[in-house]
Amino acid sequence: MPLTEGSGRKIGSPIFKRSPDITKTWGTKSEQLLRIDDHDFTMRPGFGGPAVPVGVDVQVESLDAISEVDMDFTMTLYLRHYWKDERLSFRSNNNQSMTFDGRLVKKIWVPDMFFVHSKKSFTHDTTTDNVMLRVYPDGKVLYSLRVTVTAMCSMDLSRFPLDTQTCSLEIESYAYTDDDLMLYWKEGNRSLNTDERISLSQFLIQEFHTTTKLAFYSSTGWYNRLYINFTLRRHIFFFLLQTYFPATLMVMLSWVSFWIDRRAVPARVPLGITTVLTMSTIITGVNASMPRVSYIKAVDIYLWVSFVFVFLSVIEYAAVNYLSTLQERKERKLRERLLCTCGMTHPGMMSLSYSEVDVNTTGNYGMPEENGVKRERMLVQLAMGTDQVTGHVGTSAYSNVWIDTHAIDKYSRVIFPGSYILFNIIYWSIYS
Repeated sequence: MPLTEGSGRKIGSPIFKRSPDITKTWGTKSEQLLRIDDHDFTMRPGFGGPAVPVGVDVQVESLDAISEVDMDFTMTLYLRHYWKDERLSFRSNNNQSMTFDGRLVKKIWVPDMFFVHSKKSFTHDTTTDNVMLRVYPDGKVLYSLRVTVTAMCSMDLSRFPLDTQTCSLEIESYAYTDDDLMLYWKEGNRSLNTDERISLSQFLIQEFHTTTKLAFYSSTGWYNRLYINFTLRRHIFFFLLQTYFPATLMVMLSWVSFWIDRRAVPARVPLGITTVLTMSTIITGVNASMPRVSYIKAVDIYLWVSFVFVFLSVIEYAAVNYLSTLQERKERKLRERLLCTCGMTHPGMMSLSYSEVDVNTTGNYGMPEENGVKRERMLVQLAMGTDQVTGHVGTSAYSNVWIDTHAIDKYSRVIFPGSYILFNIIYWSIYS
């Protein structure tokens, strides 16, 4: 029926047919080209024949975290698989490959790789699933995906923080033994590539390398297992600033008490207690960030030896104070005996003898050593004089009294620093 002006339509306008959306038929065309429905892809390629070889290469994108407490590490990598499946071969005039996303992966056979000893892992899906499948006309397949995995790393912390750790990421087929799937590194050590910008705050990455081994399970058999090994050396500078230097300064601070007058109890006691408590705080802070291992770490040896030096400096003052008190008591008894003896034999010399003894024995204990020697000589002379007159008090009585408590501090000023320096030489020669 011809169009008229009264029909409301434009006269002579043709009617166009909407063309089909080719993007909606892409999946169907690719599946038809690869003959997906003509094969059973639940079976491996060449089922019943020799093991299908699957080559692997890895591009390490980042090494995100190393945890001593959890004994694990986190790595992000590109995992690529290479194999040949003749069921996916297709005709091509220009011999070009076809690339697909993750939608086709669910419809064909792919190797069932998993990470041994992994705690958690996931395939990235921003903005879409980070999965790529590339099929070549002869049936060769490249399957690549971007994965982040957290895996176990058994660390030996006996030399912490002067340690070197070796961790491994292990890749293995979950279902197929070596009779069905031969897993191998595609190009040996060159199959493992790393980003040059990879760095860690606490560790220096020394090397990456690959190995291949067979793993045996008593219930299922032998499996090929690929290893990504990397060696980490810990940076020591952080621990020098946070642990070793403060501990060393606390030990040196405890030695200051050796130069303080032994009568200055309010000065020496708080100094010793402060250094002991500070060392305890340092030890507690270090252990709070470490796993509760059953063996001694290198840092434990250093901190506990330092703690012992600080504690011994407190004990040293306790010994000096005790011996000083003991000396005072004996000198007091000697003065009483000298006073009594001189008063009975030579009343006129009584006040002179007492005043000399009192001035030279009860004066300032911080006087120079020459005065101390002079005081000792005067006491000996008085004691000898009394012995010549009465025969009751002799030189033997005073020789048992005199204890040079100044000598303990004097020797400590040499022994403590010398011993600590020797310990540091031995410690750093063993662990560095």
